[in-house]
Amino acid sequence: MANKVLAEIGVIGGTGLYAMQELKILKEIAVKTPFGSPSDKLILGTLSGIKVAFLPRHGRKHAMLPGEINQRANMWALKSIGVKTIISASAVGSLKEELAPTHFVFPDQFVDQTKGRPSTFFGNGIVGHVPLAEPFCMNISDMMYAEAKNLGIICHKGGTYCCMEGPGFSTKAESHFHRAMGYDIIGMTMATEAKLAREAGFHYAPVSLVTDYDCWKDGEEVNQHKVSETVHANVENIRRLLVKAIPLIAKAGCRNGCPSFTKNSLLTHKENFPAKTYAKLKLILEG
Repeated sequence: MANKVLAEIGVIGGTGLYAMQELKILKEIAVKTPFGSPSDKLILGTLSGIKVAFLPRHGRKHAMLPGEINQRANMWALKSIGVKTIISASAVGSLKEELAPTHFVFPDQFVDQTKGRPSTFFGNGIVGHVPLAEPFCMNISDMMYAEAKNLGIICHKGGTYCCMEGPGFSTKAESHFHRAMGYDIIGMTMATEAKLAREAGFHYAPVSLVTDYDCWKDGEEVNQHKVSETVHANVENIRRLLVKAIPLIAKAGCRNGCPSFTKNSLLTHKENFPAKTYAKLKLILEG
């Protein structure tokens, strides 16, 4: 278990997301994990008296491709300081006309099309299968959606996030295929993050910030310049949402049993755990 609770809520997002007047930054800490280094130092602070930790997903210099992010280290680091709830903010492309750039989407499903990324803590003698039918903490998601509406942010509840490998954007054929499959938004990071968050027992809720129409819409083809412009426009709204939502989430909590999924999913009995693997996973299994 975490020795000391340094933060109750973790926020994973882009660089600078933590630059808000309401946040009192206390310190930055480097966390060593059995899985290597997380994306960056954890930025610890308080927001309306709530202890929070911010982690830039791609590092502060944005020097990591989506497939290079050490998601296991990120989850372990947040777990080690006592975080129980993760709010995950990420940029996405839209596969639906009505999900326009600058809109927020609170998805309730994902499809994982990544290739070969480490997406489980299990293995090496410890076997577990967590349920992912409902992959997110919808209590937390619903609170954020309601508060976004109250703030006048154009947002949408529900939808399927398609997680592609990247780092290149979609071909037109891929974009039309994803639309035909009924997917709503597309990104490159969230599926792996969500799977590991479930295994680690977090209350995990994503908010997807629409930056573009992927490349299915004529005249609206995605490029990095266009994405960056819209990301900057979205940052102020996500900051506003965090300022309002974090105190509500900390007070209300979650009514679902998110932390119980891992313990109830183990197939290997504790007496059969290899000592080396157990030492590496003890925080995840028991924290």
